[in-house]
Amino acid sequence: MKKAKMRTFRSRLREDLKDPEFKTHYQEERQALKLAMKIAKLREKKGLSQQQMAKLMGTSQQAISRIESGEYEGFTLKTLEKIAEATGTKVKIEFVAA
Repeated sequence: MKKAKMRTFRSRLREDLKDPEFKTHYQEERQALKLAMKIAKLREKKGLSQQQMAKLMGTSQQAISRIESGEYEGFTLKTLEKIAEATGTKVKIEFVAA
């Protein structure tokens, strides 16, 4: 009896990334998640709870939770500036070669 080859997440992802539509959506979600993780790490580095950050930004703790989950789609420059002000940082936007 032939043993079935185990499929890993990485092998499945490599296969799925061959589809241009999937690849586009994957890259968009990955970017959103990377930004969310940076914001969460910045907040933690500054020693702020989600509630404290929300108060500094004039929003709710639930809004901070959504931002840090990667599910938030309302990133505007104004939102990023509020995050920067609340954490005592500045926003820097760069364009890099693809």
